[in-house]
Amino acid sequence: MTTRNKNLWSWIPTLYFAEGLPNVAVITIAVIMYKRLGLSNTDIALYTSWLYLPWIIKPLWSPFVDLIKTKRAWIIAMQSFIGAGFAGIAFFIPTAHYVQFTLAFFWLLAFSSATHDIAADGFYMLGLTNKEQSYFVGIRNMFYRFANIFGQGILVMLAGWLETSQGNTPLAWSIIFYLMAGLFLALTLYHRLVLPHPEADVKREGLTPRKLLEDFFKTFFSFFRKKNLPLMFFFLLTYRLGESQLAKIASPFLLDKADLGGLALSTGKVGMIYGTIGVVALLVGGIISGFLVSRDGLKKWILPMALAINLPDLLYVWMAATTPSSPLFISICVAIEQLGYGFGFTAYMLYLIYIADGEHKTAHYAIGTGFMALGMMIPGMPAGWIQEHIGYTYFFIWVCICTIPGIIAAWMIRKRLDESFGRKV
Repeated sequence: MTTRNKNLWSWIPTLYFAEGLPNVAVITIAVIMYKRLGLSNTDIALYTSWLYLPWIIKPLWSPFVDLIKTKRAWIIAMQSFIGAGFAGIAFFIPTAHYVQFTLAFFWLLAFSSATHDIAADGFYMLGLTNKEQSYFVGIRNMFYRFANIFGQGILVMLAGWLETSQGNTPLAWSIIFYLMAGLFLALTLYHRLVLPHPEADVKREGLTPRKLLEDFFKTFFSFFRKKNLPLMFFFLLTYRLGESQLAKIASPFLLDKADLGGLALSTGKVGMIYGTIGVVALLVGGIISGFLVSRDGLKKWILPMALAINLPDLLYVWMAATTPSSPLFISICVAIEQLGYGFGFTAYMLYLIYIADGEHKTAHYAIGTGFMALGMMIPGMPAGWIQEHIGYTYFFIWVCICTIPGIIAAWMIRKRLDESFGRKV
């Protein structure tokens, strides 16, 4: 291994671990924490769905990350803010008004994380050659996913152990967020020392906010001049319509007491089943789908992928109706659902690449990811209210009904895809 490759190994894994952890904290750990602290499913789904907003609108401020300072400086600053966000959440969890204060710090965390994504991905492209980017893309994705396992798996299991050993749920979760704050303090200091100073990572001279805004709006509106626009938005906003609601209620369902229709699992078991086994199954699904698409193209696999991401939701209907007590059966059901999700989600990401192709590829891809987040936020907001009014069994039946538009959209998209697309991505 060359000295340069050793240097790249010293920061790429930790940078993408740092990118993944705050995201999983906002999207998944927050749901479990608020459930254990006693919030209703209605409040949990509404409040945590709003936290998708920074990822929806991040293309609006991404040009200014280019204008102000360097990508390296943005990374260090955002990791500092993320650490402060974790510390603020930890401090206010044991207080009487924990909901309002922790949500305020979750917003800081979400905006800092979204901005960190922009800077980190830009720094990756500036600091590596094209060949190095291709070599390390699997490494960076692996450590991003490891952050998911660490966050919603290991840390949630640790929270469960602390809940039992300390007999104090708020204290247990406070300790977890203090640990994450300490981890990000260490990451900030580490990256301040080891991140390189690429020659291309400089403040762009001669640019003004006005010029950036003009260029941004030109690029933004060009996105809405693409062909088959109604079909494109139909696919982007419905492909995960069922999953967007299931994701908000899956953890509360596993945690809720039996008399409320839940499976009454402990926090530690949810961390193991949903946060560890489930994430590993998701990774396996993504690997399998990537291989198949690279061999046969997206056109052949987009409809099977749409079925794979949606049909396993029926397992939640079965679990809600029968309330199995065996952790093994529950683990198998969650693993199958997450395997299908990982397999089917590849189609969505490849379609984003497909529609982004053209003059403003990078910007259009970022706008597409904004609509991806919007498709998760809006349906997720009322999910808790729906569940509490109709119960878990009928809620999961509703989720399955909501999967139908996404399957139809995939079938319609399939007819317009080129046979070779996906093989070369």
